[in-house]
Amino acid sequence: MLDEVDVISSVSGGSFPAAYYGLFGRRIFADFETRFLKKNIQNELYSQTLEPGNWFRLPSGKFARSDLAAEYYDQNIFEGGTFGDIAARGGPLILVNATDITLGTYFTFSQEIFDILCSDVSRVPLARAVAASSAVPLILSPITLHNYAGACNYQAPQWVQRALDDPALSRRRFQKATHLRSYMDAHMRPYIHLIDGGISDNLGLRAVIDWLIAPGDMWQALHYLGWENTRKVVFILVNAEQGPDFQLDQVGRTISSRSVLKSVTNIPIIRYNFETVELLKGNFKQWTEEIRSQRCGTENSPDRSAPAYSESDPCADIKFYLVEVDFEALPNQSERSYLRGLPTSFNLPPEAVDRVREAARQILTESPDFQRLLRDLK
Repeated sequence: MLDEVDVISSVSGGSFPAAYYGLFGRRIFADFETRFLKKNIQNELYSQTLEPGNWFRLPSGKFARSDLAAEYYDQNIFEGGTFGDIAARGGPLILVNATDITLGTYFTFSQEIFDILCSDVSRVPLARAVAASSAVPLILSPITLHNYAGACNYQAPQWVQRALDDPALSRRRFQKATHLRSYMDAHMRPYIHLIDGGISDNLGLRAVIDWLIAPGDMWQALHYLGWENTRKVVFILVNAEQGPDFQLDQVGRTISSRSVLKSVTNIPIIRYNFETVELLKGNFKQWTEEIRSQRCGTENSPDRSAPAYSESDPCADIKFYLVEVDFEALPNQSERSYLRGLPTSFNLPPEAVDRVREAARQILTESPDFQRLLRDLK
């Protein structure tokens, strides 16, 4: 089933395995553990700042901590690989997402976005994209991209102009079109500053949803991608959010500023995660009907208010699945608490890494929706 994966959308720390798999394929199962998961990357990055050669670069204003991190990732993890190398390998499309610090929305390293910037994503080092996607504010600095918009003959897709001309058609599409239009003005935005993708979309789902429905509807998206014969669309959602910290409610005195900052950071992420998942689920029924009506020719039916097909028709065979890999699904409460209490860090104990991976395996294989998918594939 791994060979059937078409798209991987990643944010923050998840961009490391996503980009690594896109670049090296199944090699990830052989050496990613020793090269990243169980390596003290945090200490390695700190050591880089102490190198005499970096003493003058870091305070220069043109080279910052995330640039240093990108250099380390490039040399020690991704071996100089680029998005062009991923494309040449022919694996799944890898969408690495960061956050546009000005717009407060996700920024995807894709050719569609780089076309607007009059640039070529295939030449972008994976290390730099991953560094942007995982640039935790205050700890790491933003990654900066140059905007060359206007230096090429870029023409915005028709849906962008339609959305701008008639905002009432879809407020979400209008907002997306407005954000894209801002990139077209290199005089107003000559540089794009990017930080951790988890701030704008901690699940990496918004980018996929917008990518699928931007052409108009799901059927048009499948037609555009050449997936008209698709019968099953599976979303495997990996959600490592920490959840609420009820230990705070055991404290009668004033809560520390550090605890307040942690909660204030987690609250919008948790709420936004919930809304994003519900948005996806809510689209499933609409997408199913869009595909069935277009594939089965409802528009040619004498009575357009009624479907021109029955659910047993081959053309109506389309199903959506959402498989959620979430710590909440673990039956063992103590294990849930342990895993949710792990810090966001580039240095986890080997035992913690093993327990996270085992939990993910258990949650996936025991997922009712994953089991339903396996039964439907027989």
